[in-house]
Amino acid sequence: MNTTVVACDQCGKKNRVPAAASGVPQCSSCHAPLAWIADAADDDFAEVVEATARPALVDLWAPWCGPCRMVSPALEQLAHDFAGRVKLVKVNVDESPRVAQRFAVQGIPTLLVMRGTEVVARQTGAAGEPALRAWLEDALAQ
Repeated sequence: MNTTVVACDQCGKKNRVPAAASGVPQCSSCHAPLAWIADAADDDFAEVVEATARPALVDLWAPWCGPCRMVSPALEQLAHDFAGRVKLVKVNVDESPRVAQRFAVQGIPTLLVMRGTEVVARQTGAAGEPALRAWLEDALAQ
């Protein structure tokens, strides 16, 4: 399982954050919640997304997709702003065709908010950070 090094937004300490864990990542120094950003693929999607303790914001994208690259910084900002409340999981649809097929992805970026195996919100296409924030807040309120 891969890990990501994330700098704490509160104190700046660098922390290793696993792609899958049974809790919510916290800073080892100040204990503030950390932004949880992970990659998933066909083989580990269930472990990374469905077994997480928090809702997952799933970004189904491809490296050649211009709108995907445009929306990525906004999604990463949301992961920081919603640290401790949501996990951002990026899935490259070119490398994970079974995940793309499972969710009937016909356009990218496709964004899903999932709680376990249930999709509670879905959006296809790029949007600005304010629109994505409102959409995510509505999905988390459900």
